[in-house]
Amino acid sequence: MTGRDVAVKMLQDNGIYDVQVVSTRGQLTDNYNPQTKVISLSEGVYGSNSVAAAAVAAHECGHAVQHATAYGPLKMRSALVPVISFTSPWITWILLAGILTIQVFPQLLLLGIALFAMTTLFSIITLPVEINASKRALAWLNSSGITNSTNHAAAVDALRSAAYTYVVAALGSLATLIYYVLIFTSRRS
Repeated sequence: MTGRDVAVKMLQDNGIYDVQVVSTRGQLTDNYNPQTKVISLSEGVYGSNSVAAAAVAAHECGHAVQHATAYGPLKMRSALVPVISFTSPWITWILLAGILTIQVFPQLLLLGIALFAMTTLFSIITLPVEINASKRALAWLNSSGITNSTNHAAAVDALRSAAYTYVVAALGSLATLIYYVLIFTSRRS
């Protein structure tokens, strides 16, 4: 089964018939958009019949299942998307201006820290969303017979590797937030 076939089957097995599965250009472009109810699979996943492709496709379907079941952390993350989208282009400039004017106008840095904290919160909320989608994917891959005792470990490895990127992003964001807080708290009065 190709990645597309796996996605369609998992959606159907979960009673989800209003989500489209499409191919998208690029690598690591796989995602589920709850606004449009579209699972986009990169060309390498969409047409591939590898275990890794099946795992990635099932993982994205895990997000569709989360959406269909109103999974709490996904709802929280989705609520933050407009805020993050609006503030992201400005955060770096506000932080830079806040650092440069810290002695005269420390409130600007504090505003930048508050906005950056929102992106850190988003990264942290993303962790349970991604881990849960992977757990749903792995359980379904096993129960549906897509994977078996000889190749299930490969699916686990593929999704674990992907999860590490989210963990590193969250830790990096938290470390950066702490750095900005330390700059703010160590300013000379």
